[in-house]
Amino acid sequence: MDDSLDPRRKRILFRSRHMGMRETDILLGDFTVATVETLDESQLDAFEVLLDADDADLLKWILEREEAPAHIPSGILKLVIDFNKRNHTIEKLR
Repeated sequence: MDDSLDPRRKRILFRSRHMGMRETDILLGDFTVATVETLDESQLDAFEVLLDADDADLLKWILEREEAPAHIPSGILKLVIDFNKRNHTIEKLR
C-alpha cells in the first residue's frame, strides 16, 4: 500500500505509526492504514492537527477519558474513536 500513496499520505501514515507511545501508535496507526487512501484533503488537514497533539492527550481523547479542546477537529477525532471501537482496539490495549 505505501508505494501507491502520494507523499503527503505516506508522511501521515509514517507519523501515525511513530507517535511515541505504543498505545497511540496502535490506535492512530491502525486507523490510518485502514483509511488514509479514502480521506479527503480537509480530513487529512484535520488529521495532521491530531498528529501534532501530545501523545498523552491524544490517548485520553481517544479513550474518551477527557474531552478534546476546541481547536482539535472533532470530526476526525470521532472517526478515529469510532474506528477503534468497531475494531475493539481499545479493549485489546487494556
